[in-house]
Amino acid sequence: MTTIFLTGEAKSPSNNPITTQWGLFFIGLVVDTETHVIREADCTATLTLTVEFVRELLVGRSILDEDALVESISERYHGSSQKAIAASVRNAAAKYRDLAAGTAG
Repeated sequence: MTTIFLTGEAKSPSNNPITTQWGLFFIGLVVDTETHVIREADCTATLTLTVEFVRELLVGRSILDEDALVESISERYHGSSQKAIAASVRNAAAKYRDLAAGTAG
């Protein structure tokens, strides 16, 4: 198995403690480049429960199935960082696609 680490970032709401503490919302993902499956996930949330829940939403799913990942976030995560989480996943997925396109040729 070959894995890579990549990040995605997005703005969080100005009234969110994440913005005060880090400025941006970041998500870190370990992705299996053979299967495109997310093996590990972490994020700059202020609550451990948030990190665990985001991990549950993402781990074991394909980074290439970006729309389904964002849909799951929209349906199941109802905290103030919902849009930031979705945007950071989209950002990470775009980086992954760019990386995959660069190594495919």
